[in-house]
Amino acid sequence: MPDLNKVFLIGNLTRDPEVRYTPKGTAVGDLAMAINSSYKAQDGSTKEEVCYVDVVAWGRQAETCKEFLQKGAPIFVEGRMQFDSWETKEGEKRSRLRVRAERVQFLGRPRGATEGGASASRGGQDRPDAGESSSSRRAATPTQPEEHIDLPPDDVPF
Repeated sequence: MPDLNKVFLIGNLTRDPEVRYTPKGTAVGDLAMAINSSYKAQDGSTKEEVCYVDVVAWGRQAETCKEFLQKGAPIFVEGRMQFDSWETKEGEKRSRLRVRAERVQFLGRPRGATEGGASASRGGQDRPDAGESSSSRRAATPTQPEEHIDLPPDDVPF
């Protein structure tokens, strides 16, 4: 029987992306996202659920995520499930299941973008893909100060 390990997720980041580097200089990015869903219970009430997922991105994609994303940003992740196991310094066995990103697509406006600025310079695209070339991304990155929007706590999905 053939095997299939493919994941497609859309959700919001629960924290800013973190990037570290391997001894050989390869970027490794850690992302954490929340995926909200709702369903009707047997009593007719609507129930809300949140699924928290850890994602790892590698190489330039990890650096791009760090550069353009921040907590609360909506993203689309395409990847595969990865099982990690290790032993702590105290000898305890640990394991986790997370998504290894093959593609991360930004669904919101990039950090620092304004209504007329970044959108117009990208030909109207508000959704840069982490797979774009770095030269086209840098040309589209606005040099204006970061826009700060205060949202009431009730509007944040996590």
